[in-house]
Amino acid sequence: QVQLVESGGGLVQAGGSLRLSCAASGGTFSSYAMSWFRQAPGKEREFVAAKSWDAGITYYADSVKGRFTISRDNPRNTVYLQMNSLKPEDTAVYYCAARLKYASQRRDDYGYWGQGTQVTVSL
Repeated sequence: QVQLVESGGGLVQAGGSLRLSCAASGGTFSSYAMSWFRQAPGKEREFVAAKSWDAGITYYADSVKGRFTISRDNPRNTVYLQMNSLKPEDTAVYYCAARLKYASQRRDDYGYWGQGTQVTVSL
C-alpha cells in the first residue's frame, strides 16, 4: 500500500508562487506515476499535472500550462508542484495521486490518494 502526504499549501496573493510537496511511503516510488489533482468548492476533482514513473512523459492541464511545473525526486520519494503566477481560480484543495508506471489524466485511473492541502489565492 502506498501512503501519500501533501504539504506546502497556504494563502498567497494573486501573482505569487507556492511549491507543494507530496511524500510517498509504503511502495517503490520509482515504479509509480505521480499526479496532482485539485478540487474547488462545489466542483469536481480535476486533473492538474502528471509525470510518468521514469519522468519521460509529463502532462499538464491547459489551465496551468506555462505556470505550473511537476517534478519528482525519486531518492527522496517526493513529487513537487511548483505553482507560479497564481490566480484566484487556482484556489482549491490539491491532491497527490499515484498509479503504477504510466501517467494518466483520468481521476479514476488512480488508486492511491493523499488527504489534500488547501491552496487559497487572494486578489
